[in-house]
Amino acid sequence: MKRTPTSTRQRPPTPTALPRLRVRALVTDRSRGQLLAGAAIIPCALGRSGIVQVKREGDGASPRGTVRLRGGVYRPDHFASRPASPLPLRPSAPGDGWCDDARDRRYNRPIRLPAPGVGHERMWREDGLYDLVVDLDHNRGPIRPGRGSAIFLHVARGGFLPTEGCVALRRADLVRLLRRVGPGTRMRIG
Repeated sequence: MKRTPTSTRQRPPTPTALPRLRVRALVTDRSRGQLLAGAAIIPCALGRSGIVQVKREGDGASPRGTVRLRGGVYRPDHFASRPASPLPLRPSAPGDGWCDDARDRRYNRPIRLPAPGVGHERMWREDGLYDLVVDLDHNRGPIRPGRGSAIFLHVARGGFLPTEGCVALRRADLVRLLRRVGPGTRMRIG
């Protein structure tokens, strides 16, 4: 039996997904922060009220805690192909929405639009913020009405203007980050 030299042996694959991300607010502006991904420090926008321990619907705050990256959506008319990521990503459609009405049984879940009389986020937006969205599992198991909905990792506004509670990155940074995260990645906010 012929032995293969050590230098040419197949090595077990190393995991490519980052196990952890961390988001921290800037000392000088609580609505802006940094996302730490391995050795990379990526600027981000946070909720206008900064990071809070107890999230409430409409408070404009990003929730403190550790969340999973559940998967997401991308706008197929704004990307030539599906962005590369180990996360499950599906194309969005004009009728996609997200229920943010704490009185509705579909609270903090995707819904189809139109949804008359139900408060919601429109996922197919013209401003580009939801061209690429990762669903963070804040308030997902169990879902508690009024504890915050539609907490995403998404594209930032110019100048990193504050979000309603999400974490937002420059589009190019988000595309690069998605290549390095997977279903096992956890993100700590705060």
